[in-house]
Amino acid sequence: MDKQSFASAIDQICEEKGISKERVLKTVEDAIAAAYKKDYGHKGQIIKAKFGLEMGTIQIFQVRQVLDETMVKTPEEIEAEKEAVVEASEPREGEEVGDKKVRFNAEKHIMVDEAKEIKPDIKVGDELWQELEAKTDFGRIAAQTAKQVIIQRIREAERETIYEEYRDKENLVVSGIVQRIERGAVFIDIGRTVGVLFPEEQIQGERYRIGQRLRVLILEVQKDPRGPTIVLSRAHPKMITKLFELEVPEIASGAVEIKSIAREAGARSKIAVVATEEGVDPIGSCVGQRGIRVQAVINELGGEKLDIIEWNEDAAKFISNALSPAKVLDVEIKKEEKVARVEVPQDQLSLAIGKRGQNVRLAAKLTDWKIDIIGAEAIAEGEEGVVKDDGIEEEGREKAPAETDKVKVETKEPAEKTKKVKKTKKSKKTKEPTSEAEEPASEEK
Repeated sequence: MDKQSFASAIDQICEEKGISKERVLKTVEDAIAAAYKKDYGHKGQIIKAKFGLEMGTIQIFQVRQVLDETMVKTPEEIEAEKEAVVEASEPREGEEVGDKKVRFNAEKHIMVDEAKEIKPDIKVGDELWQELEAKTDFGRIAAQTAKQVIIQRIREAERETIYEEYRDKENLVVSGIVQRIERGAVFIDIGRTVGVLFPEEQIQGERYRIGQRLRVLILEVQKDPRGPTIVLSRAHPKMITKLFELEVPEIASGAVEIKSIAREAGARSKIAVVATEEGVDPIGSCVGQRGIRVQAVINELGGEKLDIIEWNEDAAKFISNALSPAKVLDVEIKKEEKVARVEVPQDQLSLAIGKRGQNVRLAAKLTDWKIDIIGAEAIAEGEEGVVKDDGIEEEGREKAPAETDKVKVETKEPAEKTKKVKKTKKSKKTKEPTSEAEEPASEEK
């Protein structure tokens, strides 16, 4: 045997597959034992091999279990079992016999008296290793058996190594290349293995192409007989947290902490941050000079809008900040019901609600409070037009035009307010003289 070539081949396998040298040598020993048993062994024999890499030597052993009379079934017991049609349970290879009786098999069992003649200090229950004559001229079938054992064991070892490696990388962001796309699922090469980006973990509206490089979050590592399954995500809120950790040193060091995230992947997200050290601006740290840090995160997420909000222990202040960019006049807190009643200027009402209620919905998720938004004019008119955190007007939605008309007709306010009411263009039922509408203009002139 060319010891140097064999050793270099083992080192190459260890480097390519990421498997320990001891594991590879154990695989080679199992393969040699399987090949020996195929050509020279007997049925029921337990064959073990020891391979010396430094010297290039091979030792073959037959392993037998040491028993005494109390552990062996008598002929009468065996006959009784046959009559009762009960299968005898024999211990597996390497399994301790314990209190169960077994059928004696000379190929894998030996009585204690006979064993002590070979090894005086042996005890009942121990294994007796007897060296056999080593062979090197294995046949084609035995060699093929050894090859299959090596391939199978190395694959199993590689799968276990990959599982252990990526299990420690859960909830981390890694870079990968899109390998293929099948039935909506995107398979991404992330290094030593391929992860799966399922449709529900993709950003809505995002398109992927083969060869594209992108960052993904390792969401879960599942163990499977065919190999570990790596579940990836780009829509999970933790994706934003990890991207900010990569882009913002203050978050990575702990000077700034992300308290909570509310995300609608592909559309908009709100992030609540707080400084844990004095003199640190949490929002400024996340935004960066000229917005370079937050822009890097936005670009990675395909243009998703990000609102960075300062977290506050005071629920009222936190809710007020969460409704940014809308301005808040007052926040009324009901702790028992965990409901916040928020008053905003009338011209800020649509901004506070957001498109399809998105802004108030994200604010409710971020703060974990139910938010009811009320416009300032609605409060003056009897608190109609209340807007819940889902962005739907509950009361007075159909009454709003009639109320506007009422204000327009009955209010005797200065000309400026009359002009403001006319801009709403809610109704054409009232026919006021043209001169009254034009009077303010003539006075201004």
